[in-house]
Amino acid sequence: MLFKDILGLSHIKNHLISSTDAGRIPHAQLFVGPEGCGTLALAISYAQYILCGNTGGENDTGNQACNVKINALSHPDLHFVFPVANSDKVKSHPVSDLFLEEWRQFVREQPYGNLFDWYKLIGIENKQGMIGVDEAHDIVKKLTLKSYEGGYKVMIIWMADKMNVSAANKLLKLIEEPPHKTIFILITEEEEQILQTIRSRCQVLHFPPLAEEDIARALTEKGMSRQDALGVAHEANGNFNKALDFMNNESEDKVFEKWFVQWVRSAFKAKGNKAAIHDLIAWSEVVAKTGRETQKKFLSYCLSVMRQALLINYNTESLAYMQIHVEGFQIEKFAPFVHGNNILPIVQELEDAMYHIERNGNSKIILMDLSIKLTRLLHKKAV
Repeated sequence: MLFKDILGLSHIKNHLISSTDAGRIPHAQLFVGPEGCGTLALAISYAQYILCGNTGGENDTGNQACNVKINALSHPDLHFVFPVANSDKVKSHPVSDLFLEEWRQFVREQPYGNLFDWYKLIGIENKQGMIGVDEAHDIVKKLTLKSYEGGYKVMIIWMADKMNVSAANKLLKLIEEPPHKTIFILITEEEEQILQTIRSRCQVLHFPPLAEEDIARALTEKGMSRQDALGVAHEANGNFNKALDFMNNESEDKVFEKWFVQWVRSAFKAKGNKAAIHDLIAWSEVVAKTGRETQKKFLSYCLSVMRQALLINYNTESLAYMQIHVEGFQIEKFAPFVHGNNILPIVQELEDAMYHIERNGNSKIILMDLSIKLTRLLHKKAV
């Protein structure tokens, strides 16, 4: 994977290249960045630069056989770990090695993809994947062996925040004092979800969202008109994965928009109208039938809408990027109902609901409770 094929991030690329050329390669690094910014793609390119002895700032100057193997994601000294769960293919003790074929497909087709895209590909979108203690055993076993080609070994742990406590504790010593020429690259979107004991052992590198111009340029190269590409890039808010979904009309946001509009309309009708509670019950039942990851992703979408509405309400439209395409709904008209007197409790209730769903609470009860609270909060007067 060539550095030049990765969108933007020139300052981070230069830092990684220059530190490698100078022989200063940290044994454990944590790449932190929002969805769709290219953390995984850059981690693979960086690993290729190290493993293949490439020089001059690009992955086409060193060992060509090594470069070919990395591009096929089959280099014996490049290891991947990612969240998994039991599926139709793997009935028990799931570990990353059992999903390598699907992983290679995912990286080839969706290098900017998110966790939900990965879960859909391996058929566990109704479950919550994790990196467990079985995976930690495999990591220790792999990295205590000598490298196949006599050089570095690189372990890329994607979505490291999904590592449970048992696995993290088992890896602490290995991350702190890895074998000679062993490199860990941990990738996460939520730095605070990683154990402090793990974070303290890593050199942290923060990735920014991608620039609109970089996204727009990539979309025009894929055949989109310049004007449409700029509009999509603005709405994507630095997330190239979302921009591609918008371009291909595959974004789950389209479904989330309908759910959100139905939800808030029912919540507004419910005040002083007891019959409208049936609409909220019906809505809760529909959303509760989906997988927990879908529910969490929808609630995260709701958080984004509330924040955007608040920005519009306080006349900072230039910072707002989101559009809702449901007929008859305008976020500008919804915005006055989100203000300084209710935004904090709204955010708190949404985050609590996400937490309880993640902890396997009854989704229907959680969503119904959230709906009743939202009804009260949206009718709260601004001070």
